[in-house]
Amino acid sequence: MKVMLLAAGRGERMGALTASCPKPLLKIAGKPLIEHHIERLVAAGFSQVVINVCYLADQIMDYLGDGSRWNITINYSKEAECLETGGGIVQALNERLLDDNHFIVINSDVWTDYPVENLVSILDRSKDRRVSAHLVLVPNPDHNVAGDFCLNESTGLLSTKELSVNDYAACYTFAGISVMHRDLFDLGASGKFPLAPLLRQAMGLEQVSGELYKGEWVDVGTPDRLDSLN
Repeated sequence: MKVMLLAAGRGERMGALTASCPKPLLKIAGKPLIEHHIERLVAAGFSQVVINVCYLADQIMDYLGDGSRWNITINYSKEAECLETGGGIVQALNERLLDDNHFIVINSDVWTDYPVENLVSILDRSKDRRVSAHLVLVPNPDHNVAGDFCLNESTGLLSTKELSVNDYAACYTFAGISVMHRDLFDLGASGKFPLAPLLRQAMGLEQVSGELYKGEWVDVGTPDRLDSLN
């Protein structure tokens, strides 16, 4: 199964830290954030990675190269303009860089010890249930106390907060770790667009499952969070 690491954004909340350095190359414990992801993927047995790049793309491609030093293959989806998550995934699909029905998508700007090898068994279950996506959720951090999506623990399905008012489902934060099916996306679409509306639509059709992970997870979105991790 292929893994797509999302690495195209500028990281504007990082201010001066990303003025001349792309956010995925900011260092945690002396090593670029995206390299930690790659090492965890390699340890879990993954060998094919797709990375979308846009802002200061050459720096990321020069640093990571073709992946040979980790004994993996890295292919790049180069965006002329930053396409947001939905647009970036569709471009990689249209370029046939993601050629399986299911694939993993991970935000490169999160720090976590989530066992990514678990996503392989989730893929197997997804084939049976015909879900469009499986999302990993985490307890709500201080900067997102209301959460993003709601998990019905009895069914394992996700819904929007609006649909869950009478469902007794608890709402949690999307971890930026998921298994996606190509059918979630309109492959005739192009350009810049977000992922969230596609997920909400699929949730309305009961096609999105989820799980709650209570281990280590940080959205490395601000200088303070970066400093705290280091």
